[in-house]
Amino acid sequence: MTTKKDKNLITRPPVVVILGHVDHGKSSILESIKDLKITEKESGGITQHIGAYEVEHLSAGSGQAKKITFLDTPGHEAFSAIRSRGAKVADIAILVVAAEEGIKAQTKEAVRHIKKAGLPLIVALNKIDKPESNPEKVKRELAKEDILVESMGGKIPSVNISTKTGQGIADLLELILLVAEMEDLRADITKKGEGVVIEAYLDSLRGPTATLLLNTGTLKTGDIIATPSSLGKLKILENFQREKIEKALPSMPIITIGFDQVPHVGEKFKAYPDLESAMAGLERKEKREEREVFLIEPEKKVLNLILKTDVLGSLEAVEGVLKNFPQEKITLRILKKEVGETNESDVKLARAAGATILAFRVKVNRTAQELAQREKIRILLFEVIYDLAQGTRQLMERLIKPEIVRKDAGKIKILMVFSPEKNRQIIGGKTIEGEIKKGLNAEIHRNEEKIGQGKIINLQKNKKDAEKCLRGEECGIMFEGNAKVAESDVLFVYTEEKIKGEL
Repeated sequence: MTTKKDKNLITRPPVVVILGHVDHGKSSILESIKDLKITEKESGGITQHIGAYEVEHLSAGSGQAKKITFLDTPGHEAFSAIRSRGAKVADIAILVVAAEEGIKAQTKEAVRHIKKAGLPLIVALNKIDKPESNPEKVKRELAKEDILVESMGGKIPSVNISTKTGQGIADLLELILLVAEMEDLRADITKKGEGVVIEAYLDSLRGPTATLLLNTGTLKTGDIIATPSSLGKLKILENFQREKIEKALPSMPIITIGFDQVPHVGEKFKAYPDLESAMAGLERKEKREEREVFLIEPEKKVLNLILKTDVLGSLEAVEGVLKNFPQEKITLRILKKEVGETNESDVKLARAAGATILAFRVKVNRTAQELAQREKIRILLFEVIYDLAQGTRQLMERLIKPEIVRKDAGKIKILMVFSPEKNRQIIGGKTIEGEIKKGLNAEIHRNEEKIGQGKIINLQKNKKDAEKCLRGEECGIMFEGNAKVAESDVLFVYTEEKIKGEL
């Protein structure tokens, strides 16, 4: 018997995330699918900061064109948190492995994300066109990770592909639709729209901009929506190609304008019938930097930072990298973090707090640049997250007091003392251990007790200047110190080396 509730349900397109090791071809697969499936209307490729896109594939089974949504997840290892979140909002995961290399560290990490999310899985063995490719070997490696493909007697489908030649791309899309059919993905379009924020940033012309992935319900222009951190009325709805639309259905990635502030990536959103109910259901979070009290040991040094990034996804990734730095010696304190170009208020805050500004893939406006130069405020620009991490580590290590390491060089017994000159003495001695060199430090020991210290200014052997005096040799020494040397004293000679501070 069909219920009223069942009548409201429609089959929705699958949402797919591609995971795997860096350089194994995740981006290449996405590009291959785009080239094959996305119409020329797009003009110039997927717009930056969208985070997802749709394709249509003519299913061989049904003969109908069916849609698939792909999450465009970053490939760099520092974006582990984003890939993990991507897996949680997806319906199907594609694990890509280079057929000539096999599984790597990130492959195993991706497998953990997929298992944790409980996602149906398709294995894509890429670079099959290479002579050294060995898909069977890769399948055996995957079996050790409890990923058993169908050809090995398991239940996980796999496909051999080449993004270079296009081999297997259509087969991969067919497999996605087959798995989606088995999962019976459906949604109620009569409900108010609900879903997840998958990208967000501040557009200098259009204001807070977010890419939303609709899980259920319908979203229309004029709807009131809210996340735990922001709310607003949808002024503009666009599809992934930046074309204006009036209505969005489940599994659609949509670009929205209308939030009062940039929402956080990964937050759930919900549409409300009116502003009052949205406000009632909204648990607004105060900005952490405005309420956080930092309790730092007085003797501990602090590196204050201001983070500016291009999009919230980058901000999340950068913050995640910085939080992993050891802070036993230096406390890392983020005073402000937001998307958008570096501006005058950022520089003023940096001046007041003695902070460094880290700008990731964003510009510094002219006013801020002039003020920073005038006030000698440090603004570091980065395009690669690895470089930002290295730069921050160097900033922290500069604050660490270098360690002084002492290395013993030798001992010399004093045989004769000549008349002193102010704080200097001319003495004669014999090296009894190691070797003595000009310019080294020395401690004066008398009856096995330290009575003072100083420095060997000059050395002479046979009344000629010498660089060193070896064990068993006698020499004359010009010694400068804070105590007088006497016969039978022993000088403990040593070097001091400054070791750069490390985290």
